[in-house]
Amino acid sequence: MRVKFPIVGVLAVATIALAGCSAPAPEATGGAIRVVASTNVYGDIAKQIGGDRVLVDSIISNPAQDPHSFEADAQVQLSLSKANVVVENGGGYDVFVDTLLTGANNAGATKVNATAVSGYPQTGQFNEHLWYDFATVKKLVVKLVSVFTTLDAAGAGTFTANAAKFSDALDTLQAGEAGIKADFGGEGVAITEPVPLYLLEASGLTNKTPVSFSAAIEQGTDVSPVVLRQTLSLFSAHSVKLLAYNEQTSGSETEQVLAAAKRASVPVVAFSETLPSGKDYVRWMTDNLAALKTALKTAPQ
Repeated sequence: MRVKFPIVGVLAVATIALAGCSAPAPEATGGAIRVVASTNVYGDIAKQIGGDRVLVDSIISNPAQDPHSFEADAQVQLSLSKANVVVENGGGYDVFVDTLLTGANNAGATKVNATAVSGYPQTGQFNEHLWYDFATVKKLVVKLVSVFTTLDAAGAGTFTANAAKFSDALDTLQAGEAGIKADFGGEGVAITEPVPLYLLEASGLTNKTPVSFSAAIEQGTDVSPVVLRQTLSLFSAHSVKLLAYNEQTSGSETEQVLAAAKRASVPVVAFSETLPSGKDYVRWMTDNLAALKTALKTAPQ
């Protein structure tokens, strides 16, 4: 598996001296809980649960930013040095967070790691894109309520109420997956990367992309000519109903796959790794499911 956010310049940043950063995380009592999230996906979830009782800073928040080429700066470490809570994906996805947190000498911050919360074993082809797995997001919500309540007992009622509302929305999203599964279960799809794979599989769809293709794209290595031909043939043979395309990263192989899908009139559904501008998590995932269902309905028979 590829480490998604390579530590470019992080070690240099980690040597920057920050006055007072050797102290434990600031006390949240009497003020908002300071949360730093690796991406705006986790930042939005934390905000939905914490409401006005949390201040959230998302390290990756620009939808135009390619997460794979992210470079940390001193401001990121400064935010981490002041954090009460740090929310990360884990699983090798955002390892730079731990490196920077160590550099910030903030041993008092509580880390919430989605991979640890998920309970999934990190073996084989572990898919670290856990924000597309609604079951894991539900567990994350429970964890956030616990952590926030520990830091701000007076806000327990707010956190619990917000979590109940958010969990209801997740139930609706899971019902959307079930609806797609009932109508299109077993249909084949292709992917460029396994970013939305949890959502696709929960919707009953079968990923027909050669494992070695998506693995090579994930690892940033070349796709062999044989595997590329196998992948392209999925579209010319109309073996798949749609292409799930990561719109934040591209290369010659993924562009060839995209072109092949368009030539065969196979619908393309764009997925991303961060929140699009102007959307919260629930709206984003609702739109993803709607786009998926529309593509399946309009796919060539």
